[in-house]
Amino acid sequence: MVTVAVAGGGTFPVRRIYCVGQNYRAHAREMGGDPDREFPFFFAKPADAIVPSGGTVPYPPMTAQLEHEVELVVAIGADGVEVEPEAAPAMIFGYAVGLDLTRRDLQAAAKKAGRPWDMAKGFDHSAPLGPLLPAAEAGPMHAGAIWLEVNGARRQSSDISELIWKVPEIVAELSRYVGLSRGDLIFTGTPEGVGPVVAGDRLLAHIDGLPELGIAIVNGRG
Repeated sequence: MVTVAVAGGGTFPVRRIYCVGQNYRAHAREMGGDPDREFPFFFAKPADAIVPSGGTVPYPPMTAQLEHEVELVVAIGADGVEVEPEAAPAMIFGYAVGLDLTRRDLQAAAKKAGRPWDMAKGFDHSAPLGPLLPAAEAGPMHAGAIWLEVNGARRQSSDISELIWKVPEIVAELSRYVGLSRGDLIFTGTPEGVGPVVAGDRLLAHIDGLPELGIAIVNGRG
């Protein structure tokens, strides 16, 4: 069983990882989407793709364009099927800062061919994750700066208030497709400014009020 650290002590067992695509308007536009019309769509990563803060990510094979995407991550703490948005906050265990690492060249090729994105999104070490802060301490997470730096230079910068689909709406919508259970993680989408990283880069990801996430990209498969 994969676990992640909980700020203040303890661990959280991870069951599944779900991700929301294009949930900030500026990022949707930079990826060629239409944020004013498109409903949220979801994809998945394997639980063992998690890398804890302070860890290293081997540059993955089969790509020449690994890119960073900083995201607010929601940890589910209770079961729910077809929940209403008003009931979703009671299901949330906590929040964390995450990175949805993406093999962008593989994603672009899959999109062009009309094929799944699995190998672009769900590869080894593709889900770095900071410690979870319990919801009782974090609060509702309606707003707060979200940013990512590579080697000290700011790459992404926005506010989680800019999410197109807010956290309760995301939880409710996802629960229409699958039964949610304690241990599920939801990566809620990334703001604009995604870009490439290479071996030797150090990444620092931040969301106001949450423990920061820091990782390093290294050579090799790992």
